[in-house]
Amino acid sequence: MTSIRVSGLQVRHRRTLALDSVDLDLGTGVHGLLGPNGAGKTSLIRVLATVAQPSGGRVEILGEDSADHRGRAGIRRRLGYLPQEFGYYPGFTVREFVAYVAWLKEMPADRVPAAVQRAVARVGLADRIDAKIRTLSGGMVRRVGIAQAVVNDPSVLLLDEPTAGLDPEQRVEFRELLRELGASATVVVSTHLVEDVAAACTEVTLLEGGRVAYRGTPESLAALGAASGGPGDHPIERGYTAALRAHRTPGAREAVR
Repeated sequence: MTSIRVSGLQVRHRRTLALDSVDLDLGTGVHGLLGPNGAGKTSLIRVLATVAQPSGGRVEILGEDSADHRGRAGIRRRLGYLPQEFGYYPGFTVREFVAYVAWLKEMPADRVPAAVQRAVARVGLADRIDAKIRTLSGGMVRRVGIAQAVVNDPSVLLLDEPTAGLDPEQRVEFRELLRELGASATVVVSTHLVEDVAAACTEVTLLEGGRVAYRGTPESLAALGAASGGPGDHPIERGYTAALRAHRTPGAREAVR
């Protein structure tokens, strides 16, 4: 089942075209979103999260048109979103903040306490649930961000650089959570870390210059890297480089399709 359908998507920031004629169909699973800085990853995530409006094209999420006011309201109730920099109230406890987000998502009041406990436990902060957010480390605050994104058991989960600030052990645990969530939801993860893509993602989309440069499985991207013999410490890094170079060279694009 397709949860996200994007057709002809354009996003313009003043005179810059951040996304140009992007077409995507995403279903259940964990989808890695890769690309160099300025490729359009955050612009795409923000449009999917309904916090930014496209300049052109159509976006359907969970069967709703994101351009429609009622459609956006329905999407947001079933959506989880963690931006690169998420806003929070430092004086709130972890419990209070995650419960507040649950309220914003219009979760039934009788479900909220248990949902908050579960979301906080999922990110390994059960022992800090009543701590003020201002007392937490940067990595812990990032985990609070993940907890608020998953508190409503979203059908679509959008995560922009979610592992920033997490230590290696926490990243491994986070990948396990991604795999668990991806069994029943559509998860989109924007990241620069190919290890996260290799370990947790079922599909990879590579953006370059606001366009889709490559789509496939992590295994196919690694195979492309192995065939290219290009630079990189990991097969997916080599595949990433090969796909970008092919996209930038029109005559070589067919080799990565």
